[in-house]
Amino acid sequence: MSMPTVGEVAPDFALPDEHGTVHRLADRRGSWTVVYFYPKDDTPGCTTEACQFRDLHAEIGGLDAEVWGISPDGSGSHASFRAKFGLPFTLLSDEDHAAAERYGAWGEKRNYGRTYFGIVRSSWLVGPDGRVAAAWPSVTADGHAAQVLTALKAARAG
Repeated sequence: MSMPTVGEVAPDFALPDEHGTVHRLADRRGSWTVVYFYPKDDTPGCTTEACQFRDLHAEIGGLDAEVWGISPDGSGSHASFRAKFGLPFTLLSDEDHAAAERYGAWGEKRNYGRTYFGIVRSSWLVGPDGRVAAAWPSVTADGHAAQVLTALKAARAG
């Protein structure tokens, strides 16, 4: 499936956090939501990205936005990852990668000569109207949170 682009309605999903509470993107209508897909808890790139979102959490929250990180990891892994790094935002489990597929964030990857399927690190800024306000189809972990904050400020000003 292709990735949603700016102006399109963001695909809805309903995914559990580490406590089993289900979060629905549709329930965020009226507020901004950063939806970011990442491959795996507690790995170098994913930790860098998560900690940078953590460090900007107050500023992002001050702009009426929430950050939702999504990976195929289960609730136990998410709970450990959040606790280890003091992550104040929501982490959701997409164990069957259905949400990732709807966002085009599940795809073929290559690493060290091996081909496999997994999460393509990517993000979307979803506006209060439920439409994509900004999209990053291929993300470099370091510095991405700052890019998202800049786009959020611009979208709110525009």
